[in-house]
Amino acid sequence: MAEQVLFKAHFVDYLIIFIYFVFVLGIGFLLKRYTTTGKDFFLSGRSMPGWVAGLAFLGANLGALELLGMAANSYQHGIQTVHFYWIGAIPAMLFLAIFMMPFYYGSRVRSVPEYLSLRFNEATRGLNAVSFAIMTVLMSGISLYSMAIIFQLLLGWNLHMSIILSAAVVLVYVVLGGLTSSIFNEVIQFFLIWLGLLPLPILGLRAVGGWDGVVNGINNSTLPHVQKWASGFLHAWGPLATTNNSMDITWLGTALGLGFVLSFGYWCTDFLVIQRAFSANSLASSQRAPIYASFFKMAIPLLVVTPGLLAIVLLPPLSPEANQVNSYNMALPLLMQKFYPPGLIGLGITALLAGFMSGMAGNVTAFTTVWTYDIYQAYINKKASDKHYVWMGRAATIGGVIISIFTAYIVMGFATIMDYMQLIFSFVNAPLFATFLLGMFWKRATPWGGFWGLVAGIGAAILMYVGSSMGLGVEGDILHKLGILSIDFKAMGANFWRAWWAWCACFGVTILVSFITQKRTDEELSGLCWGFGAKTVKEKVAWHNNPVILAIIASIILIILNIIFF
Repeated sequence: MAEQVLFKAHFVDYLIIFIYFVFVLGIGFLLKRYTTTGKDFFLSGRSMPGWVAGLAFLGANLGALELLGMAANSYQHGIQTVHFYWIGAIPAMLFLAIFMMPFYYGSRVRSVPEYLSLRFNEATRGLNAVSFAIMTVLMSGISLYSMAIIFQLLLGWNLHMSIILSAAVVLVYVVLGGLTSSIFNEVIQFFLIWLGLLPLPILGLRAVGGWDGVVNGINNSTLPHVQKWASGFLHAWGPLATTNNSMDITWLGTALGLGFVLSFGYWCTDFLVIQRAFSANSLASSQRAPIYASFFKMAIPLLVVTPGLLAIVLLPPLSPEANQVNSYNMALPLLMQKFYPPGLIGLGITALLAGFMSGMAGNVTAFTTVWTYDIYQAYINKKASDKHYVWMGRAATIGGVIISIFTAYIVMGFATIMDYMQLIFSFVNAPLFATFLLGMFWKRATPWGGFWGLVAGIGAAILMYVGSSMGLGVEGDILHKLGILSIDFKAMGANFWRAWWAWCACFGVTILVSFITQKRTDEELSGLCWGFGAKTVKEKVAWHNNPVILAIIASIILIILNIIFF
């Protein structure tokens, strides 16, 4: 497939990539000797300082979604893509740090489903564990597919061979070092991504004459999807006054579906990222982890949203077909091809590969922990030794990677990675946040209320997706106007509204069932519900390390950014 090779790589580029892979695998081999217990393998010994946990917290999320997916989303929707970073992330990250981490960390649970077993019951835990395990392997397929594309474009390799090679590299270092290996690599990958991608917006903006050149280029673009929405590509909130925008949604749908349900559902309940905060060496450190990450999260649009806008101005028209070499998902690599000289190409490709490996490893380690503790230990083998569970964790890693190989092919059927990502979140994370919100902040929520609410939420999301895919949402009917069904069941707006209604279904059913079923006693809720105290010791920290003050500073910056790009 030599005709698909985009990068004319030189010896120095291959050398940079080779050194990176040797270094990554070396970390896995080095840490194997220190990974002997379940606490080491699954929680990194709860020994990480706040800044390391914070960079890993963000690094686990800084995968294919952030890089290829968000650049593609920017090419497709313009500056509105920043909502996925700002309103779609920062409030939830701060809420997690201030209000939820004391319960997570204080209860000393090893996973999010384990918290559900303490607050609700084993049935709720089992349902979440199974749905989350399925979600993680579906998500890891995104990173695997994206890595394979880069190998294909760099070396002209067959896509199938590239997928297998990518899976093998991640498998080795996660099996050897567990979460510790993943965290160390995520921190390294974080810096690599900034080094490898920051030159791209700088060179691109220089080529078009600065920000004014981007504005003029978009306003005068001949691309049909850009012409249709005109200046909507250059503002975050203005185009959302009506549904006449590229995402087919208003500010209300964005605020409810993305800013509230999908955002809080991901950052506050997804064990993939929370596992990194669990590794912190104290409660204050675990709280600072998502806050530190929030500052960098607000800056990430410079690396991915800006290149998406530059691609509109500088590249030939791209195709919405996901499996084509000139698809939306290729906006970032195609710009790298245009601007990067030898050496910088190697660094840029290494940055992409680092992001993909970070995303995949994060999903695999989360899958491994949930499978081992919340499925295998909880329901299959309850009395095995710690050594046996470490062995099972390594075996689950192998199984998770193999399944990810198959899920990588599912991604090819979606116009952008973001469509696929938000669809999955609307099924799993959206209703789950309702369960956690009621569980942590309403003592009357009962064990069976939590279970049946979660069933209702997941079921509602599936039914709406199936109904939309069958064309039941006809333009002009009441269901379409309410956002319950959508003409295009893959559209981003449909994902937002589906998440909102799934959350409502879970929230409502949990309350109804809780009023007719037995609640837990106050003693059983100790350390698990608001008003009953978290099982932690208050720590004295300097003002600049105080999580509340740091969260206030992050909130002020967020407000300023939204005003600037309104």
